[in-house]
This record gives sequence, structure tokens and C-alpha cells, in this order.
Amino acid sequence: MKLLHIDSAITGEASVSRKLSADVVAHLERLHPADLELTYRDLFADPLDHLTLGDMPAPETPHAVLDEFLAADIVVIGAPMYNFAMPSQLKAWVDRILVAGRTFRYGDAGPVGLAGNTRVIVAVSRGNLYADDAPAASHEHLETHLRTVFGFIGVTPEFVVAEGLLVGTGQREKALADAGRAIEALAA
Repeated sequence: MKLLHIDSAITGEASVSRKLSADVVAHLERLHPADLELTYRDLFADPLDHLTLGDMPAPETPHAVLDEFLAADIVVIGAPMYNFAMPSQLKAWVDRILVAGRTFRYGDAGPVGLAGNTRVIVAVSRGNLYADDAPAASHEHLETHLRTVFGFIGVTPEFVVAEGLLVGTGQREKALADAGRAIEALAA
């Protein structure tokens, strides 16, 4: 089984999303001790250029990022929320996996996802509180965007969320504990 691990945080060792994504990968390694083949991509250390027309992968053209995604059975993504959305590094990666004819196609009833056999787990970190009942809920554009992106290509992503990390020490500890429990509850 092939696992693709993506990190996008710019904060290095201080990154909560990197810690959470590493914890998800470690959990999956415990569940699949003999058969996980891991590929790691750090979008901060090895950034992709922002998308230009010349970078648009055509369905018939091999493209390393797209091929890496399509080869994976499981994709684990560390996704911090910066300024209400995903980091530009992660957006550059997303732009390379939405390719007509490879991850989606248009049918008579509209778009049809072609990547539905891929499991995607996103480890989200957010400084404020953005859950449905939080005052800032309408400002959350990371998880909602990724649900849309992956849903468009036929994938229902799973999310592990640590939020309110900058609200206070007690909230940070609670968020990390809750995220840890969510990781342990992930199915094989």
C-alpha cells in the first residue's frame, strides 16, 4: 500500500500540522506494519512554482506531482490555516492534481470524480476557533475548500483538526488532546 505524506507549513519544528500529519502516518504505520510504502513531499522545503498556463498538466502528459498522487492509496496532508485559507504552497500542489481526464471528467450531468479510490486524511491546525458554532465559523476557508477540491475529484476526505491553538494554553492542550484521540480513532 502506497502512502503519500504532504506537509505545507512554513514553521518547521513549531508546526502543529506537521506534528499531526506525522502522528497520522505513525498511526497508519502501526496499523499496516509490513506493507506501507511511504513517499514524503515537503512543499515548504521543496516548493512548487505557482501555476502558470505552461504548467497545466494535460491528461496525456506525465506529471510527477499528479502521478505521485494517483499512485497513492492513502494521502496524508498537513494543512495549517494561514489568513483564513490554505498556504500558497499547498494551493500550488492542489492546482496540479485537479486535471481533467485524470482526476475528474465532465459528463452529461456535470463533473465526475475519477480519484475515488484514494483515501485522503488532512491534519488541520488553526489558531482560532472555527467550528460550526464559533463566532468565526464563516471565516474558515481551509477545510471547506479542501472538502470541495477532493469532493470534486471523487474523494471524501477525513479531517483531524486542532483549533484554537492560539486562544490560550488550556485550549491548545485540549485541541492537541482531541486531535490525538481523533488520530487514534482513524480506521485502518
